[in-house]
Amino acid sequence: MPLANEEMEFYSENGYLLKKHLIPASITKKVAKETDQIHERMLENIPSGIGISWEEYNDPETPKRIRQLMHSELINDKLNQILRSNEVLDIIETLMGPNISLYHSKLLPKSAYYGTITPWHQDYSYWKGEDNQPLMINCMFFMDAATTENGCIQFVPGSHKKGLLDHNRGNHSFGLYLPGLFEGRDDTVPVEVDPGDCIFFGPLVIHGSDANKSPHHRRANTFAYNVTNNDPRQCREVLRGTALPDNLA
Repeated sequence: MPLANEEMEFYSENGYLLKKHLIPASITKKVAKETDQIHERMLENIPSGIGISWEEYNDPETPKRIRQLMHSELINDKLNQILRSNEVLDIIETLMGPNISLYHSKLLPKSAYYGTITPWHQDYSYWKGEDNQPLMINCMFFMDAATTENGCIQFVPGSHKKGLLDHNRGNHSFGLYLPGLFEGRDDTVPVEVDPGDCIFFGPLVIHGSDANKSPHHRRANTFAYNVTNNDPRQCREVLRGTALPDNLA
């Protein structure tokens, strides 16, 4: 078992789980190095299949920085390797079952000085559909240390047990968010991490992160996995277990 009983119990009770040093330092450093100039590279040329949301500022002189980059496995071989690794998939299988598909791989640079907030939200508010149950799981991999100073992720433990809450809709890249945007709460837990750490969390736990006003990047990548056939439209690629029917593959 890749997870101890107490880890399974923690995940079940809180809705998230931190795994320290899951990804080897040698790979983590290579991913970090390959993303050092990601903003400049994407300003020059955005490859086919990549979707980018840019940070939004009122000052036109502010350097252009990526807020999120969708399908990051297409531009970074090491990220593609991590999302398929036994280190990650064994944990996903323990939490979700044997039939695993990739939903997406999303780079979240949260650049030094310029990374903005991620408002309180539940991922299922974005993913919910007629044929989709809240079974998906995220693995958030960190290339840099994340602290309260540079915008580490924060969770509301146990909030996944309340089901999907009503979200507001905005006109920015994170278009769905809970009332209060990112106002202070007294029920949150900041999860500080080291490079190579991964946080696993489900689609109903409330989470968000503060702006990065520090001189240190907080680069992370979220791999989102779905149970194969839990709305096949949200299964980008089968990674383990039962394949999709031919007409949906």
